Amino acid sequence: MKKKVKKVVLAYSGGLDTSVIVPWLIENYGCEVITVTANLGQYEELEGLEEKAIASGAVKAYVEDLREEFLVDFAFSTMMAGAIYEREYLLGTSFARPIIAKRQVEIAELEGADGVAHGCTGKGNDQVRFELTYKALNPTLKVIAPWREWDIRSREDALAYAVAHNVPVAQTEKSIYSRDRNIWHMSHEGGILEDPWVAPEEDMFVLTTAPEHGPDEPAYVEIGFTRGFPKKINGVGYGPVELLTALNELAGAHGVGRVDLVENRLVGIKSRGVYETPGGTVLYKAHQALESLSLDRDTHHYKEVVAGRFAELVYYGKWFTPLREALSAFVIETQKRVTGTVRLKLYKGTCTVVGRKSPHSLYREDYATFGEDDVYDQQDAEGFINCFGLPMKVRALLDIEGTGKSSYRAPDYSAFKRD
Repeated sequence: MKKKVKKVVLAYSGGLDTSVIVPWLIENYGCEVITVTANLGQYEELEGLEEKAIASGAVKAYVEDLREEFLVDFAFSTMMAGAIYEREYLLGTSFARPIIAKRQVEIAELEGADGVAHGCTGKGNDQVRFELTYKALNPTLKVIAPWREWDIRSREDALAYAVAHNVPVAQTEKSIYSRDRNIWHMSHEGGILEDPWVAPEEDMFVLTTAPEHGPDEPAYVEIGFTRGFPKKINGVGYGPVELLTALNELAGAHGVGRVDLVENRLVGIKSRGVYETPGGTVLYKAHQALESLSLDRDTHHYKEVVAGRFAELVYYGKWFTPLREALSAFVIETQKRVTGTVRLKLYKGTCTVVGRKSPHSLYREDYATFGEDDVYDQQDAEGFINCFGLPMKVRALLDIEGTGKSSYRAPDYSAFKRD
């Protein structure tokens, strides 16, 4: 038996792995086990999980609906930051783990537990996301990661362990893919996807229709934002969960939101993931379009720098860090005038902005027009260009005074031409 722990709070999905972890913790650590199941919109069967956890040996089981908190505090706030990991991944799994781990810590403190546990393997990103959250919120809790300790190495091993310990596990056919689903997205890894040259099979997708099989007529949708938060669809107000559920259905039917990505995992290896984020893709597009109207140039450009760093922090599991909190404060400040409506066209896998308006728009037709106007004297441009180009002019004059010609040299691409 390992070092004794009095009480452990386990992140519990009800699947084979976490079901087996319950008796394994009791057997190896001599502890009581409390399970926590977070409803993040995974659409898996949550009914009966409390009874199943108790039957597996848990002394208490929490099943909690965290969907609204998940969207408002994690998904929407990341979207408002414009954060996209490696230019394509909308971070659906990355910010799901911190909210689960946060609730684990809260319940551990409520129940007087001295340990927390998760069912992540020792090869992926999720173990880091769980454990960094534990450390950030309550580092006194002992962290137990069974996959880094036990001798179970296969599904057959886990099933045998479950049978030996009277754990109720449904005998279902296991998908060839490793999947994670919540209300924001669905990810697919493993199976044939481990070869980055092989295209995904169409029957793998769950949330999105094949773009070529989408409706022959496009759908037009208007998204209304208030201070950066999505509030309305086609002029009708929705709560966060209802809004994203409706957008997922609409965008998914038109094949919007598929991404096939080879990404750099935090642990140092590359992995290939296929993601479906239909509603989230629409929100990102719409929000970016509204910011193009309402943010001044310097803020807009600096926010793009912040977005990249924000995405890294989220992907790396550093949600509960001073830097992420400081960047979020900056983002909130930038959203004060991001209010308005964006119209988008959804058609066979594409999501295209076709209109945007805002009461705080900085776009002025009288300034932007190429026709005659009273607000912009085109002769002013000459002085501006002279000042703006002064460093280049000075450098060129030095070259000409010394050699009589420009120092510019074209890049040497000869090696590429030979290959």
